[in-house]
Amino acid sequence: MLDTRKAHEKAHYSLPEVLSQTLNSPQLPLTSNSLRASQSRRVFTCLLASFLLLFSSVMTFAGGAADSTGRGSTTGTASQSGQKTKSLVIFVPGVVSGSPIYEMLVSGVKKAVDEKGGANLKVVEGGFNQAEWESKMTSLAASGAYDLIISSNPAMPAICKAVADKFPKQQFLLFDGQLAGNTQIYTLRYNQREQAFLAGYLAALVAKQSGSAKKLGLVAGQEYPAMNEIILPGFLQGARMVDSGFSVDFRVVGNWYDAAKGSDLAASMIREGATVILPIAGGANQGVVQAAADGNAKVVWFDVNGYSIKPGVVVGSAILKQDRAAYEKTKLYLEGTLPFGKAELVGVADGYVDFIDDDPAYIAAVSEAVRKQQAEMVAQFRSGKFSLLENGKEIRK
Repeated sequence: MLDTRKAHEKAHYSLPEVLSQTLNSPQLPLTSNSLRASQSRRVFTCLLASFLLLFSSVMTFAGGAADSTGRGSTTGTASQSGQKTKSLVIFVPGVVSGSPIYEMLVSGVKKAVDEKGGANLKVVEGGFNQAEWESKMTSLAASGAYDLIISSNPAMPAICKAVADKFPKQQFLLFDGQLAGNTQIYTLRYNQREQAFLAGYLAALVAKQSGSAKKLGLVAGQEYPAMNEIILPGFLQGARMVDSGFSVDFRVVGNWYDAAKGSDLAASMIREGATVILPIAGGANQGVVQAAADGNAKVVWFDVNGYSIKPGVVVGSAILKQDRAAYEKTKLYLEGTLPFGKAELVGVADGYVDFIDDDPAYIAAVSEAVRKQQAEMVAQFRSGKFSLLENGKEIRK
């Protein structure tokens, strides 16, 4: 019987072993002519063995490898056109799992890489400590291992500009932030004034129909420029489009994970008259939802479809289509046409911001009269007949 274990071992000789066995294998007595022919065949065999081993090593390297630290993952395909394989890394300022905005980022980039080929992709999670993000981003650029660093967060443009100044060959693709004029960086920012407006408009319609006080709530993880200058004013602007008497109770958790504090803040808001709350607080959102369920209040969700989180309690979802944006812009990069130095602002009419109004949970939770009014407003945004600048200026066509 064949010893398969020994056969397997024989199939894994190193290059020196292959050469040694080829050159020193026992031969039958040869004539001078046959000796020369045999030597030629043996030299050819050595060269062929060397080539096969080298080719195997190259293919193994091109296939990518898992991050040895366990904090990232690598995927990708070798280039089929003979061009240099691109190396991309996604830096997640937080963690992917449980963060829909980052899940969409990874999904969109990966789809583009899988479609186009010729690129390797790695995902690195930076954690929640913002003070460490710049040093971690610097380490990625200093390694020289990545042609493109991809990330998404309003803080990233300033961080990446500082890193780009130190590493002039490093390029960056950034979402949810804005920086124009730097030829190493492309940014795409969502018009969250429009997104927050649609959330506030629906929240006010629901609150007004219930006959409760003209008071809404917004629970944020932290204060930051986009929150204070765009989202909060946009939410209030949408509400006051329904009735100028509406106000917003704004409170801050202080981090992006404390569900207990999120619950306490929301419960306090409800006791003080807020009947619809917009949570933008990461993991603390779950505490807000539970407090709303316990206090007979409602929630409007932000960034992703949240109706299934608590059907009947979550009555609206104003979303960003980050997966689409990440796919399209990564694809442009791989095609060599991403316009570095440009900063784009995209909104509802562009197809990257929207309100989900066809989910069965939304239809079941919200009256037909409110849904009709919301649909009319959403239609104006989608058609471009009505839009908002980030400073709140209304544009009508």
